[in-house]
Amino acid sequence: MKLILYRIYQLCVLLPLGLTLTILAAVLTIFFTFIGLGRSLGYWVPHFWARAICLLTLVRVTVSGRENISQGQSYVFVANHQGAYDIFSIYGYLGHNFRWMMKKSLEKLPLVGYSCRVSGHIFVDNSSPSAIRQTMETAEKRLAGGMSVVVFPEGARTPDGKLHRFKRGAYTLATEFGLPVVPVTIDGAYAVMSRTTLIPHWGTIHLTIHKPILAPEGGRHDLMELMEKSREAIASALPSEQ
Repeated sequence: MKLILYRIYQLCVLLPLGLTLTILAAVLTIFFTFIGLGRSLGYWVPHFWARAICLLTLVRVTVSGRENISQGQSYVFVANHQGAYDIFSIYGYLGHNFRWMMKKSLEKLPLVGYSCRVSGHIFVDNSSPSAIRQTMETAEKRLAGGMSVVVFPEGARTPDGKLHRFKRGAYTLATEFGLPVVPVTIDGAYAVMSRTTLIPHWGTIHLTIHKPILAPEGGRHDLMELMEKSREAIASALPSEQ
């Protein structure tokens, strides 16, 4: 009975209200960016939008380890990718201004893609060596002055809830610019809305913000070691079977 009532609520209340909030957030982000407030409000508008979506869908998000990060410091956050609610969880509860590194195809999303582009999110173009270099140059500009980036190194949402192979992109960025890498474990988002699910289910998601992995003093990260350390940290806060 609870599930039936929840589905009716989703259809009659959540769907129209969620769509309205998404359009409003995109429009406000575009507006604030054009008047020169995009660096700050380009984060805070989606931050409150994400919290509102979680609240409306009866999804509770808890966080541990926020003391491990400092405002004003640039980080490369790397997180496992369990489902669509990873976006809401990180936007709403990470508590640190950032921009996403995302697939270039997402730029085509109506209104939302445009708002992401003008507010400074980084669209990854792997189509050619020159395009990859352009992506890196864009990332360097975005990271100036304490801005951070968030990347899902698995690349896509897990199909089975388990942790999958990491790709090098985020780690190449951290290595080239000597930035601390902060692993973030997302646990519970797969149960809320997995890759094969079209509608969410209420539940609890927990974010674990691990301690930064710092580059050696006066040196650079070792790429493979960095990938392994961050993967181990993320896995440490997941159920053992993952």
